[in-house]
Amino acid sequence: MLTISFSPHGGPLYAQLYAALVEELRQGRVRAGERLPSKRALAAHLRVSLNTVDAAYQMLVSEGYLEARPRSGYFACPIECALPAPTPAPALPEKAQENASPVRFDLTTRSVDTAFFPFKTWAKLSREVLSGGAALLNHGEEGGDACLRRAVARYLHEFRGVRCDASQIFLGAGTEYLLGLLAPLLGDGAVAVEDPGYPKTAAVLRNCGARIEHIPVDDRGLSVAALRESGCCAAYVTPSHQFPTGVTMPIGRRAELLRWASEAEGRYILEDDYDSEFRFDGRPIPAMQGLDEQGRVVYFSTFSRALAPSMRIAYMVLPPALLRRFRARYGAYASTVSRFEQHTLARFLDEGHFARHLNRVRNVYRGRKDALAAALLREFPAESVEICCPNTGLHLPVRVSVGRDEDELVRRAAAADVRLTALSRYEHTPRRHTPTLILGYSALTADELRDAARTLARAFCRA
Repeated sequence: MLTISFSPHGGPLYAQLYAALVEELRQGRVRAGERLPSKRALAAHLRVSLNTVDAAYQMLVSEGYLEARPRSGYFACPIECALPAPTPAPALPEKAQENASPVRFDLTTRSVDTAFFPFKTWAKLSREVLSGGAALLNHGEEGGDACLRRAVARYLHEFRGVRCDASQIFLGAGTEYLLGLLAPLLGDGAVAVEDPGYPKTAAVLRNCGARIEHIPVDDRGLSVAALRESGCCAAYVTPSHQFPTGVTMPIGRRAELLRWASEAEGRYILEDDYDSEFRFDGRPIPAMQGLDEQGRVVYFSTFSRALAPSMRIAYMVLPPALLRRFRARYGAYASTVSRFEQHTLARFLDEGHFARHLNRVRNVYRGRKDALAAALLREFPAESVEICCPNTGLHLPVRVSVGRDEDELVRRAAAADVRLTALSRYEHTPRRHTPTLILGYSALTADELRDAARTLARAFCRA
């Protein structure tokens, strides 16, 4: 009788049993006309439920592998033209394999600690939303349901100083998606992106047909002088926490950038309020959108960093002139965000759960940041590491002066089972600077971060 090993990670048991039986039939180990074990006998032999075997048998009958004969049982059908055995998937490129494999310490910037997700509160609100009837099964509003847009508008006004009403907010499944919708409305001029900066931003804009100009970032953010020389019609910036340098754009540079936008018709600033929730010292600087008197700022943000990366709920706040053009172009587009998630998140915001959640995780992340910074300074030789911009965001830029370049540091880290990235990974135009590593700390505990710092010091400083 067939014996298989069920995997706890292999999907539903009936699907695993179905796949095993298909393989037996294809390979001829069960011949045409041969009677299969009864459902009850096979269930007892494999120690699974009768329903599991029944579901697998029914799938095999529906696909022509088995014939069900009344009072006789299930029999293998002849397979006239056997399907070829599945071929192994082609090997991933070496770099992709590295990224896919687990490591002891992952210090990249993509992850957050999902253990802090407020499961109980979210589940309670979800149940209450689901019990509200069938209305949410129908189509919602194109830009997102009004309840969430109003909740976001209130949150933005209170915590980020954004001035808007709910009608200016458009929800979508990720910032990249929203940026892709907006790009065709920015005109024929080039779009400025930060250098160094987030590579996906330039890729999304380029995929939408935009011409890209990479504008250097200095210790106050995007260089407005270089922006003026570029002739761009729009500029994408991360003023609250520039990625990856961590620089917070001061109010003077923000005013300078707003002045640039107001000097010509059709210029816009695309403000990505990246990591603004995670400022650990001092009061957060309000969003640039709140300083905009001319309607030249498009504000972007997302709940992915504060709640969970898989929660693809982002939003943008459009100034009135762009809003009219946006509606004219995309009025037929349906919302890409589940209405159930929208209504659950609206409750989560309105009832104060989000603010409390932020306070809780902010305290935890502050402790982790401090633990990593202190461990690096302790484990490395004196004056060989410099922690840059430590007051905002979920990563630390760290300058490392141990006589090795960035490529060598990344290789040595990988050999020590530590995954990280270097500043040059995000540069379009290479620059001469002290080797700098971008260390994300949010996904590891304080003890793990201390161990990671010790591991890096040994890897970098050995002969």
